[in-house]
Amino acid sequence: MADTLRRLVNSSPYGVLQDKLEAWYKDYHVFSCDQNLNRCCELVELTSKIQGQLFTILNLTAQEGGHYSGVDTLKSRLLPWLGSCFTIAASSVSTDTSLSLIQESMEKDRKIRELSSVHESDIQKIEDKLCSTRIELDTVKQELADTQIELDSTKNKSATTLLATEDEILHLKAELRVAQDQVDLYKRKLDVLDDHERQVRILRDEISFLTAEKTVLQERLVRSRSPSPLPRRSRSVSPVRGESPTRAQLTSSSRHARLVSRFSDLYATDKLESQSLLRRYIDDLETVQRILFIAVVESFQAAKMAYRQFKTRVRKTLSSTHIGPESLEDAVVDYIVRNLDLYDVQTSVNDVINAMNVNPRISFPPEVDFVLISSFIREACRIAFAMQTLDPALDLAFSSDGELYSDVKYRRSFDSEFTAPLVAYHVWPALLEGDIIILKGEAVTRRGALWRSRSRSPSPVRSRSGSPSRTFMPSRSRSPSPGRLSSNRL
Repeated sequence: MADTLRRLVNSSPYGVLQDKLEAWYKDYHVFSCDQNLNRCCELVELTSKIQGQLFTILNLTAQEGGHYSGVDTLKSRLLPWLGSCFTIAASSVSTDTSLSLIQESMEKDRKIRELSSVHESDIQKIEDKLCSTRIELDTVKQELADTQIELDSTKNKSATTLLATEDEILHLKAELRVAQDQVDLYKRKLDVLDDHERQVRILRDEISFLTAEKTVLQERLVRSRSPSPLPRRSRSVSPVRGESPTRAQLTSSSRHARLVSRFSDLYATDKLESQSLLRRYIDDLETVQRILFIAVVESFQAAKMAYRQFKTRVRKTLSSTHIGPESLEDAVVDYIVRNLDLYDVQTSVNDVINAMNVNPRISFPPEVDFVLISSFIREACRIAFAMQTLDPALDLAFSSDGELYSDVKYRRSFDSEFTAPLVAYHVWPALLEGDIIILKGEAVTRRGALWRSRSRSPSPVRSRSGSPSRTFMPSRSRSPSPGRLSSNRL
């Protein structure tokens, strides 16, 4: 009996029964009718199993007391209870098996409760996620609707803007056609003018050549009449190496004087006109003077480069066919002097403008271009190219901002500080023949010029296309008169 009682105590069937009752009570309203009946039957079965164990203990206890011990208790308590028609079926399993089944049932119930709680927790999490997802979906739908409204509005605005832009494009195309017609007209006029200039240069060259031949014939006539004629010397006529000197040698003195005069006219007339033109767009006089000075310097550089290339091509062409008393170099120079109109001055003008666009010492408003002074640059290139045919060639003296002022090279401008020893900036370059200054330049001297030249911040490099969208041209075009052509052109 003691072992059976001990197993019953260790299995704690009443505690399990209590837990099942509490769990059923909590979930009674949640479960269906079948589930509640199953729980009730389960509790009845568990109770009958516990009662079977108690009856076993009761039987063993009664046997231990003998035949008559415990009779009164059984009569007073057990028999009345049995009389209430309660019967118990004999258990077909052993006591140990019943206890193990109870424990397995308890474990299964516990696992079921844990799985149920986990399942309910997962369901709750999924429902929370589903709710948040629905909220986000509603937000996205609202944003999509707002975006669709904005897109429709943008489409309407774009359609209106497109119509206006098409009208502007048509208007601009019409203006472009008118401008192209004007450009074609100006080109035709320029071609006619160039033809006239070329004819005038040819006639002047022929006149100069005939004049030189006349001079030679007169000198021969004087030498034939006089037994010992005095030698006549000119400043820049080179010695005659044969009886038929070249045209370049005969006209060197006249061309020298004419080119110096043209350079002086470039300073006195063309420079002032270009300066007045630039002052319409640039208020700073110093910037305008710097631009014109750099234009002259770059024109000489471009013309000298073009002359070297042209001379190389002529030498290569004449080297295989040259015959005659004069040297090959004289023949090359004579050919260049006779055909100055073959010089591609427009290429040099473009090179000068490109060099000025990247020059860090000058700046220019973005709405205008250096093409404004292309006529000034073209004249400077022609003069510089023609000066290279002289012997010795004429060139510009070296100059730099902040250099020591020299009375031999420059004269001071009217707004200079006459006690300042340094050049602030240059207005016009000096003309050099060999090592001798034949025409002074013009410079502005101020105190602290070296410090200002070093602290002057370079302007950014301008990038201009070949056909700028806006290029202001002067209101009047300067066409040189025949008198100016005859005095300023070779």
